[in-house]
Amino acid sequence: MKTIIRVAALVSVTVAVVVSGVVQGAAQTADDFPNRPIRIIVVQAPGSGTDLVARLLAQKMGELWGQQGVVENRQGANGIIGVEAAARATPDGYTLLYASISALTTNQFIYKKLPYNTLRDFAPITQAVLNSLGAVASPASGLKSLADVVARAKADPGALSYGSSGIGNQTHQMGVLLSLATNIKMTHVPYRGQTPMLTDVMSGQIPLGFTTTSGVTDLVNSGKLTMLATFGDQRDEQFPNVPTPSELGYKDVVITGWTGLLAPAGTPPAVVNKIYAGMTKVLAMPDVKEATRKLGTTAKVSDSPEAFARFIKAESEKYYPVIKAAGLEGSQ
Repeated sequence: MKTIIRVAALVSVTVAVVVSGVVQGAAQTADDFPNRPIRIIVVQAPGSGTDLVARLLAQKMGELWGQQGVVENRQGANGIIGVEAAARATPDGYTLLYASISALTTNQFIYKKLPYNTLRDFAPITQAVLNSLGAVASPASGLKSLADVVARAKADPGALSYGSSGIGNQTHQMGVLLSLATNIKMTHVPYRGQTPMLTDVMSGQIPLGFTTTSGVTDLVNSGKLTMLATFGDQRDEQFPNVPTPSELGYKDVVITGWTGLLAPAGTPPAVVNKIYAGMTKVLAMPDVKEATRKLGTTAKVSDSPEAFARFIKAESEKYYPVIKAAGLEGSQ
C-alpha cells in the first residue's frame, strides 16, 4: 500500500511540475514576445486595399514592439492559398493571417473540400478595419451610374460582364445581390484578386467591376475609373457624390466588408492577448485612423478576441442565405 501511495504521490508531483512548467513557459513566451520579426500572411495581391492596410498595421506594430512586421502576399483561390498556409504555420504568434470576410466566412459554403475551418484552425485576434464596397466602370464603357448597369443588363441579359476578386468573394456577392434585387442577369468574371481585376476594368477588357473602395480613390479621382455606387447603408465619405443602391430603391443591396487578424490555433492565449492589446493601441492612434480613412476604410477593433470569434460566426450565418440563393453552395 505504501508503494502505491508513493507512486501516486510521485505522479501527482510530476503532473504538477509539468503543468507549472507549461504555464510558466506560456507566461515567458508572452513576456518575451516578440523577439524576432513577425510574418503577416495577406490573402490579397500587393497594392490592393487589403494589402495597403496590412502594411500600415505591420509597420505600426513593428514600431510598437521594436520588431519588423513582414507582409507576405499569398493570393489566389479566393484566399484559400494564404489561409491554408497560415493554418499550417507554427502556432507561436510569429505567423499571423490578415484576411477578409470572404476567406473567413463564406468560402466554407462554396467549396466542397475547403482545407481549413476558420474557428477550428485559428485563434481570432481582432477585427481591424471596415471597408466600403463599390461598383466601378471603365470610362470607355459608357456606364455612368448603377441605373445604367441595370438598364443595359435588362436590355441584353447576360451580355454585360463584371469582374470580382474571386468566386464567392464579397465583391462577387455584390454582383449577386444586385442581380437578385433588380432581376437582371450579368456574366461573372472571377479574378485572382482585386489588382488584376481593376487593371482589366481600366483597360476596357471588362466594362464593370465590384471592388473594395480602399485603394481606388486615386484611380477614380484621376479618371481611370468611374465609381458608380458604394454599397454601404450610407454614402462613403471618400465619394460623397456617389449614391448608394438604397437611394436608388434597391434597399436589399447593402454589404460592408471587413478584415481581421488571426493566429494559428494553438497559439498561447497569453500571446494572442498581447497581440490584441498591441492592435488595440495601434488602431487607436490618430495617424492610423487618418491613414485608414484615406484608404477608404475605418479602423475597428473588436471588444476582445472572443468577441471577434463570435462575430465571425455571426457573419457566416448572415451570408449563407446569399450564397444559397445565388446557387453557389458547394459549387466549387
